[in-house]
Amino acid sequence: MTTPHRIIEGTAILDRLHAVLTTYVVLPSPEAIDAVVLWIAATHAQPAWAHAPRLVIRAPEKRCGKSRLLDIVEGTSCNPLITVNASTAAVYRSIGSDDPPTLLVDEADTIFGGKAAESNEELRGLLNAGHQRNRPTIRWDNARNRVEKIATFAMAALAGIGQMPDTIEDRAVVIRMRRRAPGETVSPYRHRRDGVALRQLANDLNQWLRGNLPALEKAEPVMPLEDRAADTWEPLIAIADLAGGDWPDRGREAATALTAERDSNTVASDRIRLLTDCRAAFGDADAIPTAVLLERLKADPEAPWSEYGGTGTGLTGVRLGTLLREYDIRPDTIRFPQPIGQAKGYRRAVFGDAWQRYCPDDEGEPYQPYQPYPPSSDAVRLDNVVRLQPYQATLDEMPPPPAADATGTA
Repeated sequence: MTTPHRIIEGTAILDRLHAVLTTYVVLPSPEAIDAVVLWIAATHAQPAWAHAPRLVIRAPEKRCGKSRLLDIVEGTSCNPLITVNASTAAVYRSIGSDDPPTLLVDEADTIFGGKAAESNEELRGLLNAGHQRNRPTIRWDNARNRVEKIATFAMAALAGIGQMPDTIEDRAVVIRMRRRAPGETVSPYRHRRDGVALRQLANDLNQWLRGNLPALEKAEPVMPLEDRAADTWEPLIAIADLAGGDWPDRGREAATALTAERDSNTVASDRIRLLTDCRAAFGDADAIPTAVLLERLKADPEAPWSEYGGTGTGLTGVRLGTLLREYDIRPDTIRFPQPIGQAKGYRRAVFGDAWQRYCPDDEGEPYQPYQPYPPSSDAVRLDNVVRLQPYQATLDEMPPPPAADATGTA
């Protein structure tokens, strides 16, 4: 069987780009190299995509090769627009077209890190919205006395030290660079000397992919991922399938490996951390007083709750309720054994749905739809509701959560 010429050409072009990357940069894994190759290629077919994946190039320290990798991305991507700092308005105006540039942001940690993060929330919102086509920003044009729609859709790469905002990384192919080890060598890159060859490679990519836009627009590749991760990786997998050879398998392996790596290194939000810590604080109990729950949360030296809020008192009952309310978890008035008696507290049942959805443990929290208890003014039976050890004297003397091998009662 004769292989169509365009597939042979596509495979050869991706192989050439792979060779160029490994000439100038040491990437952390074969999957990372393949992912960058496919991302660069996808920039040349932006009109075909419903989603514009971000490329996040992050490193723990300086001299890990992130800026050099961005140099190669600039040299080989479609219509690159590189900056180390830019106003949100300027980025809007640069993107606003049917065939936008590929936005490249170096030193992104200076934009989204520390005190600068708050002042650049609008730019972060632009990058989040621009992941999906037809998500314009709407502005009122005073000069023309009319509403103006500004396009946000564009592929973008960001390089910096440390983690980028989680909303950006959730829409990104994340490459975690590292410093070269002894014995790992690369060729020096000089823009004036080497840039011409990179632009020729970019032209070849563009000619190949622009000639296949109709096929890419219709492509519905079989994805190894779901939800937003599938949206992010679909353009790259479509490119791999178009190229043929071993690229379809390599593209899917890169998608699964890098997505799993990103998820394993994601810092949990305060609320998800709180859900997890509440499960540990409950132990086997079916209900727990708010004061005891707070005490146990703040007793964990590795948790942030003893200093949460910066007030010196740590997490409070009011703040605890605010954080948990996002998951429809609310306290109730419960009759506990003496000497506590009737007090505000939380029932284990109201956590079950959130634990199952957001932070399932290895064995999985059994899912049981929450059934409302009687109003707090009614009598609440203690049978199978509270299984805490009897209180000795004060809340300060509450026993710690039961050990993992505890039986029946706590």
